[in-house]
Amino acid sequence: MKIVRLSTYHAAPRWLFLKIETDEGISGWGEPVIEGRAQTVEAAVHELSEYLIGKDPSRINDLWQTLYRGGFYRGGAILMSAIAGIDQALWDIKGKVLGVPVYELLGGRVRDRMKTYRWVGGDRPADIIAQIKSYQALGFDTFKFNGTEELKLIDSPRNIDAAVAKVAEIRQAFGNTIDFGVDFHGRVSVPMARVLLRELEPHNPLFVEEPVLPEQAEYYPRLADATSIPLAAGERMYSRFEFKSVLAGGGLSILQPDLSHAGGITECFKIAAMAEAYDVGFAPHCPLGPVALAACLQVDFVAHNAVLQEQSIGIHYNGDADLLDYVLNKEDFQCIDGNIAALPKPGLGVEIDEQRLIEASRNPPAWRNPVWRHADGSVAEW
Repeated sequence: MKIVRLSTYHAAPRWLFLKIETDEGISGWGEPVIEGRAQTVEAAVHELSEYLIGKDPSRINDLWQTLYRGGFYRGGAILMSAIAGIDQALWDIKGKVLGVPVYELLGGRVRDRMKTYRWVGGDRPADIIAQIKSYQALGFDTFKFNGTEELKLIDSPRNIDAAVAKVAEIRQAFGNTIDFGVDFHGRVSVPMARVLLRELEPHNPLFVEEPVLPEQAEYYPRLADATSIPLAAGERMYSRFEFKSVLAGGGLSILQPDLSHAGGITECFKIAAMAEAYDVGFAPHCPLGPVALAACLQVDFVAHNAVLQEQSIGIHYNGDADLLDYVLNKEDFQCIDGNIAALPKPGLGVEIDEQRLIEASRNPPAWRNPVWRHADGSVAEW
């Protein structure tokens, strides 16, 4: 079997799909994308295709190493996201050829269902209580929301109090009937993170995500020493080599690599194992589409330390399309009490509605994240 073609499709709301075709008629799907930089990743995918055309798709490890090490310059958001989508598609092909889900090729399941959580509240957290109530009715009991709007390096206690009051209101409304993570989204500086973590402790968040920017990762252990709240991070880290120093330094309780950013299944399977060796949980970042989620689930079902799975059903970015709009086998992704059962179909376990995707790709939106500014006109972290 040989790879004969790579085709890419942009689609709402902000997704890029990759189809890898073989000369035997078996195809695989991936999602190589950086949100807001889909065209850049697409160009990288097609540049890398010269290493793939005519090659045997079953040699995933060799192809991965070639894609990673074949260029003198390597790593980073764009190249690792391109490799990630290609890797997902290669695993999809291999599973389909052998007639089994990818998790069987990775040693078999360690669990029967994977717990997921729902995003609520949007970029500027609002209407959170109403949204939680609506999702509770669907059986969900675990949620995540943004903890703050923009914050200055040293900000007013008023803004800290407002952020904490919102969390306190949620805990008061629901008591211990729900769990929630609070995402700082890299909007919070080290000095403000210390204050926020201290003030949030009485409200028992399940975790705080990206307490500071990944560029400030050396502060993870210091912040962890100052709080009882588990800290999570990793969506803006792109290889096991970046996670290596973070794990060695300590401070994180949960790693959150993105299987569409951090080298795909091949790399994130290794990252999950590294985290397990440090007694750190694994909770893949996934605010993206159905192929990305399917890839995450394949690793979740073989990683003993997988604790939670993010998924994008109803997320605030999905105004023009939702998670399963391009999926034929929607029933396999059904959430029962917030859990998704092991995907039964071979490969990644997702059947793409190709005709609908092609139609959507004719006029896709060019999504960009907003650029926020402080009151003085300087750029703020979004």
